[in-house]
Amino acid sequence: MSRPRSTARFGSSVCRHRGEVHADPAAGSYDLPVADTRVDVVVVGAGLAGLSAARHLVRAGVGVLVLERADAVGGRVRTDLQDGFQLDRGFQLFNPAYPEPPRLLDYGRLDLRPFTRGIAVFRGGRRRRLVDPRREPSSLLATLGAPVGSVRAKAALAAMSLRDAIGPVGALTAEDVSTRQTLERWRIGEELIETVLRRFLAGVFLEADLATSSRFFHLVWRSFVRGTPSVPALGMHAIPEQLAAGLPSGSVELDTTVARVSPHGVTTVAGQRIVARLGVVVAGDPRSAAALVPQSAMPVMRSVTTIYHAAPAAPMTEPMLVIDGEENLVLSTVVMSQAASTYAPSSAHLVSTSVLGAHHDTDLERRVRARLGTLYGARTSDWEHLASYEIAEALPAMLPPFALRKPVRITDGLFVCGDHRDTGSIQGAMVSGRRAACALLADAGLRIR
Repeated sequence: MSRPRSTARFGSSVCRHRGEVHADPAAGSYDLPVADTRVDVVVVGAGLAGLSAARHLVRAGVGVLVLERADAVGGRVRTDLQDGFQLDRGFQLFNPAYPEPPRLLDYGRLDLRPFTRGIAVFRGGRRRRLVDPRREPSSLLATLGAPVGSVRAKAALAAMSLRDAIGPVGALTAEDVSTRQTLERWRIGEELIETVLRRFLAGVFLEADLATSSRFFHLVWRSFVRGTPSVPALGMHAIPEQLAAGLPSGSVELDTTVARVSPHGVTTVAGQRIVARLGVVVAGDPRSAAALVPQSAMPVMRSVTTIYHAAPAAPMTEPMLVIDGEENLVLSTVVMSQAASTYAPSSAHLVSTSVLGAHHDTDLERRVRARLGTLYGARTSDWEHLASYEIAEALPAMLPPFALRKPVRITDGLFVCGDHRDTGSIQGAMVSGRRAACALLADAGLRIR
């Protein structure tokens, strides 16, 4: 199947393309004796962390050049176009309750399209809606009566949710154990944990054992309780595009791979040498960052496969995440076009389904489509397989004891940022970018405005 085309929408005034280059496996650090270009700061990588760092540096009056090896900004947050469908590279949602993004993003311009606050759990041959009763009071009795755990277990979950929503952040991040341990300490029953929470959180953490840090879990749960997961009308790539559009003209060079870095600058695989007067921020993905800066160890990464189908009719009337409470093939599935009609042409609907792990199984799509027929109670034989995204390094593992903040300053003039330095989320990526910018500015005797 051919790769859908990218949805890079902003023009050359923001980004410049160079000739296509490829990664250098022998990347490392060294001092640069001669410069082709001189700037205040070089940022390596135009993902959310790198773009956030660049935006904060520019606000402080610092000149920045962002180098990106791909053909568009965004890193792991990209959207492709195919026959009128918007296909995010992996199922991703944006939570407007995150505290960091409003520093740089205009939510009105993103035109966020919300999903239903709740999930549908398939069990006993039918879907059971579990909805936030604060937003839909009429759902309270149905939620309490759903056969996915006792009323006492659901009350315990509600108590934990209330604490996470209104309690101080310090209370959420005190002792670090596994997510399963913290759920058990809250006396949330095994049936509710196994049938609902383990399966739902497997789609968030990309691991099925609830082994993820309770510190990270409570921060994520806090955002779920406080906010409504959404997608921008023009796809998740609208987020990095908006960040990049806030940079001065010519600040981003695409199709440019950095081979080596030092506190004083970088050199590209094409031989271009760029001296950085104040320092270098390495903001690539975890593997690229570890190759360029060995002190930034490569974390264990989680993987996922997202499969997109075009359906002639909507198999579900609301934009609600569906969890399979009986089998383990499907992590979750949702009709994207019910939340954002812009994700599909008017003649069809877009269904996104995630499976744990990066699969090369040629039979996977058929098996998933068959299971979707059961989950949705719909005929899926006429669904069209649009694309599958096998994302081998989608998210860093966050096991206890987990440090919510890892150092971003490697040495004088050399900094590293990314979700692997904070938390594996949009929130974490953007926070790490700001922290790296702050650290660099502090070394230079400046500060963020």
